[in-house]
Amino acid sequence: MWYNTKAKELLGIDYPILQGPFGGNLSTVELTAAVSNAGGLGGYGAYTMSPQEIFDIDKQLKAATNKPYNINLWVSDHDIPEGGLTDEQFEKTKAVFKPYYDEAGIVLPEKPVPFQSRFENQLQVILDVKPKVFSFMFGVPSDDVLEQCRRSGIVTVGAATTLDEAVFLDSKGVDMIIASGFEAGGHRPSFLDKSEASLTGTFVLLQLMREKIKTPIIAAGGIADGKGIAAALTLGASAAQIGTAFLATDESNALPIHREMLFSDAAKYTTLSRAYTGRLGRGITSRLAKDIMGKESDILPFPLQTTFIAPLRKAALDKQKWDMILFWGGQISPILKHTKASVLMNALIEETTAYFDGLKS
Repeated sequence: MWYNTKAKELLGIDYPILQGPFGGNLSTVELTAAVSNAGGLGGYGAYTMSPQEIFDIDKQLKAATNKPYNINLWVSDHDIPEGGLTDEQFEKTKAVFKPYYDEAGIVLPEKPVPFQSRFENQLQVILDVKPKVFSFMFGVPSDDVLEQCRRSGIVTVGAATTLDEAVFLDSKGVDMIIASGFEAGGHRPSFLDKSEASLTGTFVLLQLMREKIKTPIIAAGGIADGKGIAAALTLGASAAQIGTAFLATDESNALPIHREMLFSDAAKYTTLSRAYTGRLGRGITSRLAKDIMGKESDILPFPLQTTFIAPLRKAALDKQKWDMILFWGGQISPILKHTKASVLMNALIEETTAYFDGLKS
């Protein structure tokens, strides 16, 4: 059967269908557990959380499902230069964004406070709670951490946006590698080169990786139905990871307007932008994202840009100025159909099965 892949065996799941883990408070225990309980692999994005918060969420996940699930962290969780953020850089950013703050009727915020990396402290919680799967983006943990995961029976999954990144992850001995195509919604998890120079499509990247690495591959980006899963498996993926389609379900923590936008005509148009966080990410095209194109040097480094723009985002939501907000979403959004995670999972399984059964007849 189509679902008898290496991923199924490694992850201990019934179907090689993974829910993309959403950071930025978009993940929920309810969604993660719903996907895992339906035979896939639910994922929880925890990169913004404190060690105690991750510990508490893991406790809730264990209570909600006795099936495997994935906790995701970011290896590189900031882009702030060693000397910190200069006043000159902050003034430039303020000048670029002042018209939008004026339009929203709010004052510009103060200079963001220095950011302390969380990753090293978060790692210890992962090693303590031992989720079945630990996935990571924007790099790879140390050899020592990967070895500790192996000894603890934690399956490690890294994300690659280029063949070079896939080869690097392969050399480190991670258990599975995500082929993260530029079609995907959310942040581009590039780590060897600039994100703007790492824009290979999912199915091209998948085929390149199949030629050069032995590690099982998870295809991610531009997949939202059974035909997409079947295409990924046919090209050599061991599993498919689906983000936007699960983000659009009621069980995610996306705002109602965000979910509504993913099912609207606006979802036909998406943009890669640094304007909202300082890192390149894909969302539904907004006026602000279009205006800021070409002004990337005046955007604060991640995550200070997120902090800086937070008051504007809140004001835009309050005043329903949707064109100032980047609602995360992938290029596949226009084909989304389902608003319930369990219904989506059942449809994905049935559609993939029907596709492969059709090939036999």
